[in-house]
Amino acid sequence: MIRRGDLDDPRVLALLTTHVTRARAKTAHGSAHALDPDDLKTPDISFWTLWDGEALAGMGALRRLDADHGELKSMFTDDAHRGRGHGRAMVAHLVAEARSIGLTRLSLETGSWDYFIPARALYASAGFTPCDPFGDYVPDPNSVFMTMAL
Repeated sequence: MIRRGDLDDPRVLALLTTHVTRARAKTAHGSAHALDPDDLKTPDISFWTLWDGEALAGMGALRRLDADHGELKSMFTDDAHRGRGHGRAMVAHLVAEARSIGLTRLSLETGSWDYFIPARALYASAGFTPCDPFGDYVPDPNSVFMTMAL
């Protein structure tokens, strides 16, 4: 079940801490763009969690960049729940959410290092294709930028 994420829930904070720590450890200094809990508590971001029964399986966020363009953020699946389609379900949910609020383009940034190969494959299978940096991003060999028209 996917529902709005509670950024005060200790389980959510623990998973988010794991995500941020790994993202920063698995890419070059200054190239990790994972958001801390306070950064996710802004009006332009909707944050979602995915539950497998009572267990927190994953999370994802949608940031509105402007009237037509959004960005996927904070996508992460708990290790114990990987390989069960939870990441795919979250991407589908965020794409549907973006469409429902009238966005016509959805983009994302992920790492270029081997750790991020599964993420890039997931996004490509969902219809995202490589693109130039967008928003406030700049060219970075440690980043891969992807987008899709909605």
